[in-house]
Amino acid sequence: MQIKIGQKIRLLRKEKNISQETLAQYLGVSFQAVSKWENESAMPDIELVPAIAAFFGVSTDELFDFNVYEMQKNVEAIVDEHSKCWDDKEKCERILREGLKKYPGNEILLNCLIGVIPLPERSEEVISLCKSLIEGTRDDEVKYDAYRIMAEAYKSRGEYLLVREALEHIPEIYFTKLEQKAILLDGEDMFEAAVKQKSLSFEELLVMLVRLAEYYTEKGDMEKARIELQTALDVYESFRDDFATQYTRKLYDCFTDLRDSIREHLSALDQA
Repeated sequence: MQIKIGQKIRLLRKEKNISQETLAQYLGVSFQAVSKWENESAMPDIELVPAIAAFFGVSTDELFDFNVYEMQKNVEAIVDEHSKCWDDKEKCERILREGLKKYPGNEILLNCLIGVIPLPERSEEVISLCKSLIEGTRDDEVKYDAYRIMAEAYKSRGEYLLVREALEHIPEIYFTKLEQKAILLDGEDMFEAAVKQKSLSFEELLVMLVRLAEYYTEKGDMEKARIELQTALDVYESFRDDFATQYTRKLYDCFTDLRDSIREHLSALDQA
């Protein structure tokens, strides 16, 4: 399928009676760039696609005239493929970028992409993509996840005030949709939600215990730090006999780097 995004931009612009200069000013590009898009002699940068769609009030898929049902199935397959090689971030990125060649500007693929680009080495790229998603998306889940990842990118650069600023945009919610599905639904719907939430909760609990240990270490309370880290290891080991499902991998095998880091931290405390 040959994508004629330039023709679509021209059509939408004419429908709204908007000049190339007005669109260019909104996007922060030259009107010559817009002209090249409409003449099919150039394509918009991937970071601009969500903003273009938002300007015209359409989805990125509508901007590219994709068959939405077919696109959703294909995007889900791409996301599943990248999830299977999560430990190899370079391979994940290749899979997602290949998907973005077929579905430029797709918010789900972009949202996955910003999660695999290494930090802090490419933090500027991550922040740019996050800002583009935040500005252009109409999906709150994508927007708030972009704020979260943008905060991680700022943290990797030591920009603490910008971390706080990004996090302030995320609403405080004391339950998740997955959690409520697991509680209120039945059958396969319940099962899928429950195993996915279990995976999230497992990782979050380990990370929180480590963060508390880091706090106590900074305060000089090594005994409490040791208790938090040992608790984290005990939790991890309790999942030794856990098993994979069609929706999740075996948790015991998913976070070995975190487990090893906890062991190293605990060993350092014991030797102090």
